[in-house]
Amino acid sequence: MSGNMGLELPAFLVAWTVMMAAMMLPSVAPVASLYSRSISERRALRLTLFTGGYLVVWASAGVVAFALGALIAGQAAMDPAFGTAAGVGAYLACGLYQLSPLKYRCLNHCRSPLSLLLKYSSYRGALRDFRVGLHHGGYCLGCCWSLMVVLLALGAMSVVPMVILAAVVLTEKLWSKGENFSRLVGVASLALAVATIWFPALAAGFRSTM
Repeated sequence: MSGNMGLELPAFLVAWTVMMAAMMLPSVAPVASLYSRSISERRALRLTLFTGGYLVVWASAGVVAFALGALIAGQAAMDPAFGTAAGVGAYLACGLYQLSPLKYRCLNHCRSPLSLLLKYSSYRGALRDFRVGLHHGGYCLGCCWSLMVVLLALGAMSVVPMVILAAVVLTEKLWSKGENFSRLVGVASLALAVATIWFPALAAGFRSTM
């Protein structure tokens, strides 16, 4: 299914957050596992707060994704070519961001779980675990937001793109040559931006009725 999946905002946010959690789980697992082992008391509660903070970040991103999908849907309904242009823009934005310094700053953060644990050990207060989830979720979003825009362009509930992008995220974060792989993904995304002009089906999520 394309765009906002034909859902109203509350239902979309539930579906989006669950989908993002499933896609991010393999890549965030090393940090979550290491953080879990550092907790000596009230582990269930503290891990719940950590997870809650992480999911709040992706739910907030879902609000932006819903608004973006609705805006593009309204324009594409009047002019289908607008959907193709939006797809080109999505791939172009992804490609440029994949090659940007900010991408690698966020990626380096997510690829260093031990340094994260040292940083998070300084957090204090009843909501420290929630703050950890927010902080780490923010960096994960910084790594992956452009890939999620591509997911919207392909169709937010399309299983094959979800699996491919989850594999991309996992490879970027865990492979020893993840940064080089990220650059390759950026170049491929720029190529897809050009290809979408000739093959509008590459932006099916922005061209279909939402």
